Amino acid sequence: MSSHFIVECLDCHHKAPYFASAPNCPNCGGSWREARYDYDNLAHSLPLLLPGRPFDLWRYRELLPIRSINPDLSMGEGGTPLFRAVNLGMMLGCPNIYIKDERQSPTNSFKDRQAAVMVAALKESGVTELVVASTGNVAISYSAYAARAGIKCWAFLTSVVPAEKMREVAIYGTQVIKVTGSYDQTKQVAATFAKQRGIVQDTGARSVPAIEGMKTIAFEIAEQLTSFTGPPDRNPDTGTSRLWRAPDWYIQSVSGGMGPIGVVKGFAELAQMGLIDRVPKIAAIQAEGCAPMVHAWKLNQETATPVRSPSTMIATLATGDPGRTYTLLRSKMLENSGGICESVTDEEAFRAMHYLAKMEGLSVEPAAAVAFAGVVKLIRAGVIKQNETIVINCTGHTMPIEKFILGDGWSRNLDMPKEMQDSPEEGLLAALSRVAVDRYPSIAIVDDNPDVRRLIRRILQSQGEFILHEATNGREAIDLARKEHPNLIILDLMMPELDGFSVLEALEADPDTADIPVIVVTAKELTSAEKERLRGHVQSLMQKGDFMSDDLADEVRSLLG
Repeated sequence: MSSHFIVECLDCHHKAPYFASAPNCPNCGGSWREARYDYDNLAHSLPLLLPGRPFDLWRYRELLPIRSINPDLSMGEGGTPLFRAVNLGMMLGCPNIYIKDERQSPTNSFKDRQAAVMVAALKESGVTELVVASTGNVAISYSAYAARAGIKCWAFLTSVVPAEKMREVAIYGTQVIKVTGSYDQTKQVAATFAKQRGIVQDTGARSVPAIEGMKTIAFEIAEQLTSFTGPPDRNPDTGTSRLWRAPDWYIQSVSGGMGPIGVVKGFAELAQMGLIDRVPKIAAIQAEGCAPMVHAWKLNQETATPVRSPSTMIATLATGDPGRTYTLLRSKMLENSGGICESVTDEEAFRAMHYLAKMEGLSVEPAAAVAFAGVVKLIRAGVIKQNETIVINCTGHTMPIEKFILGDGWSRNLDMPKEMQDSPEEGLLAALSRVAVDRYPSIAIVDDNPDVRRLIRRILQSQGEFILHEATNGREAIDLARKEHPNLIILDLMMPELDGFSVLEALEADPDTADIPVIVVTAKELTSAEKERLRGHVQSLMQKGDFMSDDLADEVRSLLG
């Protein structure tokens, strides 16, 4: 199929057409590829094509990896405002600070650019299902665009992601999988899940459409900045001038590093076409408690040493292992105009949130505030000069979704098992087995207190369509288990006639019921001996009066998928 672009493998340099359903290099199998366009032709034709087009992401369609634009998928992504930070500039003695306000994207995040182009490419390739791992905003953006495109989305999120962001993901119909582990573990789980089921996965910086979507930030900045300052001065030697103006600095908070890679590529393409005179310096700002890129940069290392235990409260920036993304970003920064990687503390970011709101009328999330705190630090250190022009990416402000809209059944839990430390592959398979849909549709509730049974029933009914059975004592529980063989039993310990310990012994003695998983919910304060008696015989132990409905729901979801 003919197309206006090809992709080149960064490992073997093989060039080939691109299809989102088969992203790897057909020659070497490599997953790191970049889109290439006819830059010589576009240098002349693009300026003639732009007048009259809407100021949005698709304005630059000749430089995007989509063969046929589908306007029905668009939600107005791109075209976000650029404005001068007058008061912040006065405070810092730096009058030329501009803010690229990505909060005004469809889901209030710059990740909409990535999602819009990636989902368009998936739709064009006939893909109907997608897996994404995220610390928040990526999952929200993909969920919104996947819903619009009719693509089923699975979102794996580390459990430290704020609940507001998780609920935002869930309301779009995405299946949320909460992983009790680091973001890097979450990515590993998501990759294994996608491979097992043959589902296309978002691969972040390795995704050609995602990088191409991000570079449109550079295109827009160059156009918008020119509208403020006018085109660059005419070159006295050649008598020519560039069409647009680039800033001296582009500043962004960084987690995995994909955004700056895309933005650098965008500016580099504009420079290659002769539309700007230079690529700006890039400042990638990380949270100090998870700053592997900063550490590698300051040590002049080509690769970043992973941070295994992030210690930042800004969960959306807690990517401990940037992998090859850092190496590529470092290479692009050094190859072009340079730049810097720097970190700020959580406290500095939180302070930035306050003064942005008070001085510029901007309410931003902590991850976006990291970039602003970084600018303050770099200006005060003299790295950024006061006469230089700076553009800061205000990456997002996700508004929380009201919890009552979703109820309690909006996610599943997936706890990373301890055995992963010794046998990662087996641990992943064991954890993923608990994500299967409708694995346990039948549940038995065993308790002699009708109010407790009713409460548990209501909690479970909010989670999905289960077949629920009830037993009021231990003997009924055993009879019920033998007759119905439920997929899960929620068992009280203290009951007349036959207590929960005896029920467990009877169930395990019968080969027909020995495999039924059990969650014990009890009001009894257990002794050490009693806890030991339960060890290895139940999947979970919960205390009545000491858990909220979400806690029980989480336990059930972790077992029932």
